Amino acid sequence: MKKFIDKLKNIWSIDELRKRIVYTIVLVLVYRVGCYIALPGINPSKLSDNQGPGGLLGILNMFAGGAFSRASIFALGVMPYISASIFMQLAGIVIPQIAKMQKEDSGRRKINSYTRYLTVIVTAFQASAYVAYLRSPQYAAALAPDFSVFMFWLSTVVVLTAGTLFVMWMGEKITDRGIGNGTSLIIMVGILARFPHSIVQEFSQKNIGGGGGLLIFLIELAVFIAVIIGLILLTQGVRKIPLNYARRIIGSTNAAKEVSGSRDFIPLKVNSAGVMPIIFAQAMMFIPTIFTGFSTNETAAGFVRALSNNQSLWYNLIYAILVIAFTYFYTALIFNPTEMADNLKRNNSFIPGVKPGEDTANYIATIMDRITLPGAFFLAIAGILPGIASLLGVTSGFASFFGGTSMLIGVGVILDTLQQVESYLLMNHYDGLMKTGRITGRTVAGAGAGTATRSVSA
Repeated sequence: MKKFIDKLKNIWSIDELRKRIVYTIVLVLVYRVGCYIALPGINPSKLSDNQGPGGLLGILNMFAGGAFSRASIFALGVMPYISASIFMQLAGIVIPQIAKMQKEDSGRRKINSYTRYLTVIVTAFQASAYVAYLRSPQYAAALAPDFSVFMFWLSTVVVLTAGTLFVMWMGEKITDRGIGNGTSLIIMVGILARFPHSIVQEFSQKNIGGGGGLLIFLIELAVFIAVIIGLILLTQGVRKIPLNYARRIIGSTNAAKEVSGSRDFIPLKVNSAGVMPIIFAQAMMFIPTIFTGFSTNETAAGFVRALSNNQSLWYNLIYAILVIAFTYFYTALIFNPTEMADNLKRNNSFIPGVKPGEDTANYIATIMDRITLPGAFFLAIAGILPGIASLLGVTSGFASFFGGTSMLIGVGVILDTLQQVESYLLMNHYDGLMKTGRITGRTVAGAGAGTATRSVSA
């Protein structure tokens, strides 16, 4: 305990780090307060009995920290900005002009501007759809009767668009002047905000009727901690490919010196796709439920209902297959072994026993394919764990933290933030946060291999 207190004192004694932490906390508090401010035309006192939506809307509500179900001014959260960012990153893969812009500083600034403009368009469309959702029977009692349909639509679209842009601005400010990745931190705070209520609800349910309820609750906590450890291993796991550097000339013309060849390694992530395969798989599982009302076949309707139940065998089986497939698909999109081999060749580095150029690219691609398979399987297991926990009697709120999108994002963002804090400690000649070794984030080798993952977990 004394060492922990000493670490906190060291962190607080660094002036720049202290200012960044305080700045981050203030903006996060502003975001959390905004999540409880209702939209114009909504009576917040009549929203208390509303339950959060399920399916894809449930994911959006989770990312928005519950603001979606509260009809808040931050109801759409930062998701439109993330959608626009992912679209621009994928466009860079298929459009050569955008790919060229991503490699230049001026081009990246233009892409950031295009992303913001696209965020406004995406938010306006999503806000219009949200207006239709608010006019459903679930929110009928909360709507102000003296608001016309047009005025309610106009005010909601304007306020939601402004709210999303404000959250986007706060995320960028946290990244520039705070600690950690701002967008990812805002998403993580929204997700973890539900954790205290979920664990209290689980404790209360297990204590009803006495018996061995407390023991079961303690076992669940032990399993929960084991799941977190497993997700950390999945997030941090790398395969190190040895790398040699040829003799290099370092320094200016007058003071140049020859440095003998050094050894290094390429860290290839076991799970380079991050949380994206789970998000894609959840979106795909939600699509069949859209067509439920158009089918009169009882067998088809029953199958669709099974796909919307995370405790059913069909749901977990198809969901796991989709996660594995999307892991390979997304890894292939963001990981470019040819470009990595070219970069190694330009830097006079090589893999021992492998010829530079095409042979190096094939070798890296083969290694990546091999380590992606276990990573995809473990990611699929992490994705279906919440459903298995619900099936074993864990409440739905607490079960959502047994893996899935929630904990993958939480673990990744916390590791990235701690890595940045540790860097400040080491720069100021303090000991790191760990007794041995150092905390590493989710940055991976390769061209843009970690960008999309960090955007969502971003």
